[in-house]
Amino acid sequence: MQPIHLYTIGFTQKTAEQFFGLLKNHSIQVLVDTRLKPDSQLSGFAKGRDLPYLLRNLIGCDYRYMPEMAPEESFLKQYREDAAWDQYEIAFKALLEKRNLITQLDRQWWQSHRTCLLCSEHEPDHCHRRLVAEYMASYWSEVEIHHLM
Repeated sequence: MQPIHLYTIGFTQKTAEQFFGLLKNHSIQVLVDTRLKPDSQLSGFAKGRDLPYLLRNLIGCDYRYMPEMAPEESFLKQYREDAAWDQYEIAFKALLEKRNLITQLDRQWWQSHRTCLLCSEHEPDHCHRRLVAEYMASYWSEVEIHHLM
């Protein structure tokens, strides 16, 4: 079966040049935004309302917002209060199962598009984008995860 090259990236601790350069250098065709609030004022150059234009004009990439991959506000609030990543990870994985995310995804589409999951965290270790990628890989054995940093 053809591999699904699934990339992830966070925009913090990167300049716009670094961010768009990483996407371009890895031939990303579609950036999938997994953030709860893609238009947060803290997003800088990565605001959801600006990304479609920037991606298309700078690197010829499409933008797709998928809120079904985002955490719930209560999860983020709890994690910010007690910094208990283990609890957050368990709760978020359960949320993906509850949402039955895999049934909302078209496997053939993911195989035919070089895709990157976007969130804010610089590193994937404590970011839900990694959990989404691992969730997909748990259902589709041909998923190969690559974290862009």
